[in-house]
Amino acid sequence: MIKKCPECNSYTLKQEHCTDTEPARPPKFSYPDRYGEYRRKTKKQMEDQN
Repeated sequence: MIKKCPECNSYTLKQEHCTDTEPARPPKFSYPDRYGEYRRKTKKQMEDQN
């Protein structure tokens, strides 16, 4: 499975690159979004910082 390094934004197959890598694909879609509240809250905080 392809992974992405959060520090340098490069893709790799290794577990570690600069730091621990993360899965490159988005989370599975489900209509009742369990994390929607947190995602919207984080998005609002990011917009307020700019």
